Amino acid sequence: MLFELWKHPPAGAAVFREGGQVVVASHRTAKEVLLDGRRFSPANALDAVTPLPATVLRELARHRFRLPATLANNDTGTHESIRAAFAEAFAPPRVAALRPWLTGLTRRAVLRAAVRLRAGEAVDLDAAVSSEVPLAALALLLGLDVDAAAEVKRFSRAALELFWGRPSLERQLALARIVGPRHAALRVRAASSTGATRRVLEAHGEDAATAALFFLLVAGQETTSQFLTLLAHELIGAPSLLDAPVGAVVEEGLRLLPPLVSWRRVAVEDTVLGGAAVAAGESVLVWLAAAGVDEGVAECPATMVPGQRGSRRHLAFGAGAHRCLGSQLARLEAEVVVSELAPLLRRCEVVSPPVGDENLSFRMPGPLVVAMR
Repeated sequence: MLFELWKHPPAGAAVFREGGQVVVASHRTAKEVLLDGRRFSPANALDAVTPLPATVLRELARHRFRLPATLANNDTGTHESIRAAFAEAFAPPRVAALRPWLTGLTRRAVLRAAVRLRAGEAVDLDAAVSSEVPLAALALLLGLDVDAAAEVKRFSRAALELFWGRPSLERQLALARIVGPRHAALRVRAASSTGATRRVLEAHGEDAATAALFFLLVAGQETTSQFLTLLAHELIGAPSLLDAPVGAVVEEGLRLLPPLVSWRRVAVEDTVLGGAAVAAGESVLVWLAAAGVDEGVAECPATMVPGQRGSRRHLAFGAGAHRCLGSQLARLEAEVVVSELAPLLRRCEVVSPPVGDENLSFRMPGPLVVAMR
């Protein structure tokens, strides 16, 4: 199994086998897999990478933890209606209307960080800005009453490690004791929800509504939060990038620093992929980060050049029927955060760079501790 893919250079082959999986590294072939729901199912997308033993499953079962097919892992007939319900919450007009509110929220977070920095304090931008903004925006769009960012972060990172990491049995149990109760709390919130979550609950039941909230809260806000931290770190090291249009900076960041470096599919039938035979039932790992720097995707594929041709051809948000519902929101959040942080980033230096945990799909960087120059 390939972990910490961000540390690996892109492979020369479009398709190869590693750790019991078929790995897809080229842009063309990765897009082929993501678009072809007939040959490649998303059913394994949320399966635990490190199998959960009976003791861990019992701990989760105590809290009625279930992840039925809802969004990312749904290849059934319910996917279209569940996705449509949440797509209304993330509709472009609703997202665009958030800009003034989002700007005010971000400006206040940046101001608080700036006050501390000017007082000579070192500040973790991951906690002070990156973790606050996406969670608040997601809660507003979904009508959720969520806990403080630090508590949600603890829960979401525990879930990412439990399902996409390589924890020991002892660590799995510790993570399950965090994830189980938080999932139970989400079930209570789903039962009293309104809007999209209420529609899913009424049409598909409590388990489906709870699982959808779980995925959106864990993967949805975490991917944006992680991307903001990775991009801020990059911009501190190369402040001249801040002279480019902010939208172009964000797009290059998504191409070169996608927080979701890989995603899984399972072959539904015997097939051929990039010249390689793939048997039905084999796990296919789509290396999204490698696809973004593939030759021919952009004019300078390995270099961050805001505005270059091909910059938006990345697969940071996936493609096809399971393309990220929050792509518009993530772009808006990143544009606002970079704009508001820019004056501070020009004057900061990194005290402690973000370090990612061992994970198959998520970068999980943090903290990003900075100080004034």
